[in-house]
Amino acid sequence: MSHRSGQEDPERYLFVDRAVVYNPATQADWTAKKLVWVPSERHGFEAASIREERGEEVLVELAENGKKVVINKDDIQKMNPPKFSKVEDMAELTCLNEASVLHNLKDRYYSGLIYTYSGLFCVVINPYKNLPIYSENIIEMYRGKKRHEMPPHIYAISESAYRCMLQDREDQSILCTGESGAGKTENTKKVIQYLAHVASSHKGRKDHNIPGELERQLLQANPILESFGNAKTVKNDNSSRFGKFIRINFDVTGYIVGANIETYLLEKSRAIRQAKDERTFHIFYRLLAGAGEHLRTDLLLEGFNNYRFLSNGNIPIPGQQDKDNFQETMDAMHIMSFSHDEIVCMLKVVSAVLQFGNIVFKKERNTDQASMPENTAAQKLCHLLGMNVMEFTRAILTPRIKVGRDYVQKAQTKEQADFAVEALAKATYERLFRWLVHRINKALDRTKRQGASFIGILDIAGFEIFELNSFEQLCINYTNEKLQQLFNHTMFILEQEEYQREGIEWSFIDFGLDLQPCIDLIERPTNPPGILALLDEECWFPKATDKTFVDKVLQEQGTHTKFQKPRQLKDKADFCIIHYAGRVDYKADEWLMKNMDPLNDNVATLLHQSTDKFVAELWKDVDRIVGLDQVAGMNETAFGAAYKTKKGMFRTVGQLYKEQLSKLMATLRNTNPNFVRCIIPNHEKRAGKLDPHLVLDQLRCNGVLEGIRICRQGFPNRIVFQEFRQRYEILTPNAIPKGFMDGKQACERMIKALELDGNLFRIGQSKIFFRAGVLAHLEEERDLKITDIIIYFQAVCRGYLARKAFAKKQQQLSALKVLQRNCAAYLKLRHWQWWRLFTKVKPLLQVTRQEEEMQAKDEELVKVKEKQMKVEGELVEMERKHQQLMEEKNILAEQLQAETELFAEAEEMRARLASKKQELEEILHDLESRLEEEEERTQGLQTEKKKMQSHIQDLEEQLDEEEAARQKLQLEKVTAEAKMKKYEEDILLLEDQNSKFHKEKKLFEDRINEVTSMLAEEEEKAKNLGKTKNKQEMMMVDLEERLKKEEKTRQELEKAKRKLDGETSDFQDQIGELQSQIEELKGQLGKKEEEQQMMQVRGEEEVSHKNNALKQVRELQAQLSELQEDLESEKQARNKAEKLKRDLSEELEALKTELEDTLDTTAAQQELRTKREQEVAELKKAIEEETKNHEAQIQEMRQRHGTALEELSEQLEQAKRFKANLEKTKQSQETANKELASEVKSLQQAKTESEHKRKKLEAQLQEFMARVTEGERTKGELADRSHKLQTELDNVSTMLEDAERKGIKMAKDVAGLESQLQDTQELLQEETRQKLNLSSRIRQLEEEKNALQEQQEEDEEARKNLEKQMLTLQAQLSESKKKLEDDVGTIEGLEEVKKKLQKDLELTGQRLEEKTIAFEKMEKTKTRLQQELDDLTVDLDHQRQIVSNLEKKQKKFDQMLAEEKSISARYAEERDRAEAEAREKETKALSMTRALDEALEAKEELERVNKQLRAEMEDLMSSKDDVGKNVHELEKSKRTLEQQLEEMKTQLEELEDELQATEDAKLRLEVNMQAMKAQYERDLQGRDDQNDEKKRALVKQVREMEAELEDERKQRALAVAAKKKLEMDLKDVEGHIEGANKARDEAIKQLRKLQAQMKDYQRELEDARASRDDIFAISKENEKKLKSLEAEIVQLHEDLAASERGRRHAEQERDELQDEISNSTSGKSALMDEKRRLEARIAQLEEELEEEQGNMELLNDRFRKSTMQVDTLTTELSAERSTGQKSENARQQLERQNKELRAKLGELEGSVKSRFKASITALEAKIAQLEEQLEQEAKERGAANKIVRRTEKKLKEICMQVEDERRHADQFKEQVEKGNSRMKQLKRQLEEAEEEATRANASRRKLQRELDDATEASEGLSREVHTLKNRLRRGGPISFSSSRSGRRPLQVEGTTSLDLLSDDELENKITDNNANETPAPQPE
Repeated sequence: MSHRSGQEDPERYLFVDRAVVYNPATQADWTAKKLVWVPSERHGFEAASIREERGEEVLVELAENGKKVVINKDDIQKMNPPKFSKVEDMAELTCLNEASVLHNLKDRYYSGLIYTYSGLFCVVINPYKNLPIYSENIIEMYRGKKRHEMPPHIYAISESAYRCMLQDREDQSILCTGESGAGKTENTKKVIQYLAHVASSHKGRKDHNIPGELERQLLQANPILESFGNAKTVKNDNSSRFGKFIRINFDVTGYIVGANIETYLLEKSRAIRQAKDERTFHIFYRLLAGAGEHLRTDLLLEGFNNYRFLSNGNIPIPGQQDKDNFQETMDAMHIMSFSHDEIVCMLKVVSAVLQFGNIVFKKERNTDQASMPENTAAQKLCHLLGMNVMEFTRAILTPRIKVGRDYVQKAQTKEQADFAVEALAKATYERLFRWLVHRINKALDRTKRQGASFIGILDIAGFEIFELNSFEQLCINYTNEKLQQLFNHTMFILEQEEYQREGIEWSFIDFGLDLQPCIDLIERPTNPPGILALLDEECWFPKATDKTFVDKVLQEQGTHTKFQKPRQLKDKADFCIIHYAGRVDYKADEWLMKNMDPLNDNVATLLHQSTDKFVAELWKDVDRIVGLDQVAGMNETAFGAAYKTKKGMFRTVGQLYKEQLSKLMATLRNTNPNFVRCIIPNHEKRAGKLDPHLVLDQLRCNGVLEGIRICRQGFPNRIVFQEFRQRYEILTPNAIPKGFMDGKQACERMIKALELDGNLFRIGQSKIFFRAGVLAHLEEERDLKITDIIIYFQAVCRGYLARKAFAKKQQQLSALKVLQRNCAAYLKLRHWQWWRLFTKVKPLLQVTRQEEEMQAKDEELVKVKEKQMKVEGELVEMERKHQQLMEEKNILAEQLQAETELFAEAEEMRARLASKKQELEEILHDLESRLEEEEERTQGLQTEKKKMQSHIQDLEEQLDEEEAARQKLQLEKVTAEAKMKKYEEDILLLEDQNSKFHKEKKLFEDRINEVTSMLAEEEEKAKNLGKTKNKQEMMMVDLEERLKKEEKTRQELEKAKRKLDGETSDFQDQIGELQSQIEELKGQLGKKEEEQQMMQVRGEEEVSHKNNALKQVRELQAQLSELQEDLESEKQARNKAEKLKRDLSEELEALKTELEDTLDTTAAQQELRTKREQEVAELKKAIEEETKNHEAQIQEMRQRHGTALEELSEQLEQAKRFKANLEKTKQSQETANKELASEVKSLQQAKTESEHKRKKLEAQLQEFMARVTEGERTKGELADRSHKLQTELDNVSTMLEDAERKGIKMAKDVAGLESQLQDTQELLQEETRQKLNLSSRIRQLEEEKNALQEQQEEDEEARKNLEKQMLTLQAQLSESKKKLEDDVGTIEGLEEVKKKLQKDLELTGQRLEEKTIAFEKMEKTKTRLQQELDDLTVDLDHQRQIVSNLEKKQKKFDQMLAEEKSISARYAEERDRAEAEAREKETKALSMTRALDEALEAKEELERVNKQLRAEMEDLMSSKDDVGKNVHELEKSKRTLEQQLEEMKTQLEELEDELQATEDAKLRLEVNMQAMKAQYERDLQGRDDQNDEKKRALVKQVREMEAELEDERKQRALAVAAKKKLEMDLKDVEGHIEGANKARDEAIKQLRKLQAQMKDYQRELEDARASRDDIFAISKENEKKLKSLEAEIVQLHEDLAASERGRRHAEQERDELQDEISNSTSGKSALMDEKRRLEARIAQLEEELEEEQGNMELLNDRFRKSTMQVDTLTTELSAERSTGQKSENARQQLERQNKELRAKLGELEGSVKSRFKASITALEAKIAQLEEQLEQEAKERGAANKIVRRTEKKLKEICMQVEDERRHADQFKEQVEKGNSRMKQLKRQLEEAEEEATRANASRRKLQRELDDATEASEGLSREVHTLKNRLRRGGPISFSSSRSGRRPLQVEGTTSLDLLSDDELENKITDNNANETPAPQPE
């Protein structure tokens, strides 16, 4: 599939003509006919329209010929609307089916569009002709574009892979698969071509065509591989007969830095035989056709027909010449840097492979043995491969085979010999190919630049289903299964990401798992083994055949879902596998041979020992091949030791390929894959022809249809909201209201109106997703709607036209009648004389003229008005334009201002960039110099290596000589031994009898010795066992002792626990006593002083108890830590015991083996052995029992320890609670005392007032009652105090009745309470003092922090000072350099002086070189330390992040705690409100009852008075006679009394009514009170539960925080250790720096000498400066001009780019408008106006485009002129430089020396500076950490700024004082010493600050604990309140006497009364009091 650029327009083969696609006629036709796809034998699928549905069958009419056919409904496939015709991505098709995919590919192919996307795939169909779409212009067109911006192309895939690699830093892969001839190799070439063009590393260099450049080599690797690995087949003239994975490496910038090629499954059998009309590998034909005479003789080449392995002779390839191709291959090898020897050796091996085929064997007459009648071919072969002919023939005909332990020569049959020769030929060619690939990789591998990422290109055969499928097809199909699984998995991940990004609910399916069963069937190793595993297993069995393998496969995998028995006959197939592409029948002939790939190992060893080094290199792995002995073993019955020894030494083809594939898949999984599927359209290699069935098969095999199946599972069609609304809003006209609406909401409304099934769509964040086929349905609905609208529109138009024509006809008719009537009248009147007179007189009348004049005047008036209106309009328009112009002017002024600012910024940026560029160039020069030095070193090392190799060779020669001498000596030794033997025989004959006796004696002695030695060994073993047993017993004793110790400690702990229990019971008793005392306090107010004193005493006791408890807690914690240490030691002991146990078991095993060896000695030993075994078994049992017991004891100890810990923690918590409760009670007593004191004061005031003003008391009492109720209402947060106040108010009310009697006593009480108040105030003052101390401590910390900041800033200033000094040094050096440059002119006359100087300089140079060597060592140590320091700083940053995270968590926790507190406070407020309401109601009820009692008492008194009066009346009546005088007075008094009585009665009745009402109200109130109480109790219970849960959660969080803090502490300790290590390293570095400073001082002295000499020269060279200055001034002016021109060029480039963007934008608009015009052609006459408007817009845009092009041309002209000016200036500048160059050559050596000195100085300064920088950065990081923990740094920052300003002034003064270099160097030293001292100070201060931070953390934790105690105290108070409530309820209603309940409001702080405060102020005051009343932590 070669594609060369032609003359045609390339866009024709890339872009679709949308005008044809969006044809409304085709759309209407599709809608009207209901077109579908039906199956067709000829076309695959054919278009047809549905005519009638008959149940399961459908009657359709074929679109091509109109023929009607009945088809099953299931066979019909939906057709896409014409909108989707020739779509670029087939995943966008709404109907995703095979027919639609095939039709789309066919349409595009016939249009010349060979590339099509299908989701992740890029499908390529071979065009079989050259297309002009692979030129450099096309590459540039695709470069930098996204995939969706350009039409489908292999370049788009390459570009997206390249861009993803650069942007995401992710490795990429491009997978090209397909049948042979589909174009895989060509597309791979195009990918490499594109990447070589885009990512070329030599772009922009002058030497553009460097021989051996990496990109050229990469491109030239392909022709070499093609000539050795490609061949002509029936389908393809250049078919790759191997798979390859080309890995191109790129650096960080995107340039190619190397490549690597891996190959798979070379078809080596093609080297020995080929099918009809096919060729072997190209290299054979090219070598025979293109080799010259000299080469032919060297390689012993013959004609094409003389080689048996060239089955079909010379078959030429049309359009190609083998001779030219051979030359191209040779050129490519030269470009790849192949040497001449390598090329000749390769071609020799190629010729030898052909010669293998010419060796002929014949069968001997009487036997089956093979013979070689003629060995000419063998001689040629052996000459080419460097072997001995005789050895080769012997190895082929009678090879040596190992049988048992002996080697046997076995004669081979003719078939075996032929097989061996063919196998050797194949193996030789395969090894040559592997070597070639390795050699290419070596050439492409560049080690200088490290590859950051790579793009891999996989070119491998696609799925193959032939009539006869063998082992090769299984391997290829297995590969494609894995690749398809990778594709499915990738698609699954991308789909998942898309759905997650859009927020769509979808049950995710991993489609990659669908293929797993088939892959397991092939590759699984066990349970059950797969096909490859079974094949490998069979290869190991001697009697195994292909049949046994098939039987085994059927037995193991017969039930597998993907495995079936074949449907064909047994001679055609053995088993069948169901792949994703379909069923494949496999024939297992020769699978065992193919898997083992056996070779004649005799010949292989000969090849390994070849005299030709190249051949020996090819056969170096000769020990890993399958030899003939194994094959013989398989064919015969022998299964001997030879086979066993060879096992594991070779690996089968299946194993190797499986490993290769697993590596490849691992590589591909780590990349982002891109899939290319190549398709062959026909087997005739004809352009423009497409076989549908062939293409469908390939789509199935390539996995394209599988990908479409996966698409169909989800929601393949995705439309952006705007597009969906624009296209389908016509279907839902009233769903969306007018005005703006969000796209998502609009789509939701449309979908709701369309009433689609919820399973058919999903609405995402930016798109709407549809199932397959839904869009086609919507398109159909839309087309029907549009047809209805068009029909209605046409009807309206026709009606309108008809009505208009009818009205016109009517008007014409009436006009005709008028004309007729007027004509008839005229005919009547024309001869009448009066008529004539009338017609003549009428014009003369004035009346007619007046009308005309009036008309004329009117017309004039109208014209004047029109003119006036025009003028007014123009005026308004002018004003508007004026205003608009003014606005534009203002805008332009602002833009100009902004542009100037931008220009200034750009100038600054340019300057900065230039300086950066200069710095980078300097760095680059340094690096290059270093690189050169390294290369020199490597060269030196290589020379040393060569010397060593020569030395080794000499040694080897000496060794050989010594070996020869040794052999000579050995021969002499043998002769001497022979003589000695003769003499010994004589002696033996004489002393035969004597020797016999001696022998017998020795035998007996030996036996005795053996027996004794055996006994001694056994005794030693027994002793060893006894020792081990003793050790074990000792260990057990130790363990028992430890256990006893642990038990003792546990008992002690239990005792401590009992003590704690006793103390807790004491505490409980004390609490009970306290409660009883509280109750007594309620009854007796007078004893409060004594009780308070008692409480204070008890409080002190409790504090002491608390301290004791804390001490005990600490002791317990220490005991716990000791227990943990014991436990750890126990664990270690247990581990040691286990180790000993293992050692014992090993010793036992050793003893066993020794005992087994000595079994057959004696029966006694056997008995001993049995006894020993029994003892060992007993020991084992004892050890196991001991270990079990030990483990059980440890487990029990753990459990006991855990329970003890839990009990102790519980006891601690109880003690804490008791302590908190006691503190709470103490606080409550103190508050009660204060309240009582205030109440006593109020009572005294009330007493004095009652004595003086008795009448005013009741009014005041009412006021006080109101104030008390208000106070109770405001006291929401103090519920406990309110209850106590109620009880105490009752007591006070009783006390008020006796107030007059107890006045004096009260005064005393007041004095005592005042003293108590003073005590409490003193306590408050102490607390405030502590708070002040804390605040002063915080201020001290802040001051220390500020001091650290100041020191840091001073260090920064010192660093800046150093940098300034360095700059001044550099400036001085640059000045000296300038002076040197100025003084060049006169140096020619002073050469004698220069020679002396050169000598001095050479001496100094030598010294400097020595110093530089020392300095390089320093630099290395410095870099190493710097790296370590960087690592530590990274660790420190990590720790800091952890600390900041913990602090954030702490803050979050504090926020949560504050929220919880606020919630609890809110709940408490609600509870208090409810209680206050209840109390109000209770007080009302009580007041009512009191009023009722008073009324009853008054009533009784009145009745008593009445009775008395009646008695008096009766007395008076009886004494009437006595006092008759007073009758009248008595009657009067009687009347008055009767009146009073009636009044009293009425009052009594009123009072009774009121009493009844109050009783009713009281009942109601009681009912409400009970309900409220019940509700309140329920709410309280719920809130208490919630608070408990929240409290538990908070406690849990606190514990977690404490654990995290503990971790942080550990990490901080690690950091401190690292810091100490760093300090040690810093000291070392400082020592090194001191040495470097000394060296620098010496260098400075030498520099001073040189400068003194230079000053002498400067005086003499002042005359030359003037001319030099003039030249430099001219050159500077030229440079300025050049810079300005460069700026203009840059500006022109920017303008050009802007105009280009504008042009592109305009073209884009033009294209869009053209698309809209093409879409709007379906509209009729109503849409013509819109079209005209758009055409006008297009014309306007084209004019603008032409203007832009004109501007571009002008810019280009300006650019050319500027380039001309630049050229002239550059020529002038080069001339000036050439004049200056002559003078510079003379003084180069001096300047070099100067530069070296300056570089050394700069390096010294840089090292010091870097050291300071590193230390300062570390200190800054630590100070930043401290600053996070501390607060209030704003004030100190201002002070720090002042100090900075002062230090800046000081620095300026110091800079002014610097005069010459000596002072400067001294000052530099002083600065270094100061920096060191400051660094030490900073270290000390840092350590102090860290200690302070730890202290602050400890105080924070302490405060946290106190907060927890306070929360517990509040809970205790709430419980006490609850108990008091219950007691109050049990005690019944509290009766207040008269109106003396609450006379005075509660005094807070002794100053402000509660009744005078508002609610908020009262709450704030109470919280302040609570804060003041919390006791300060007692010191231990």
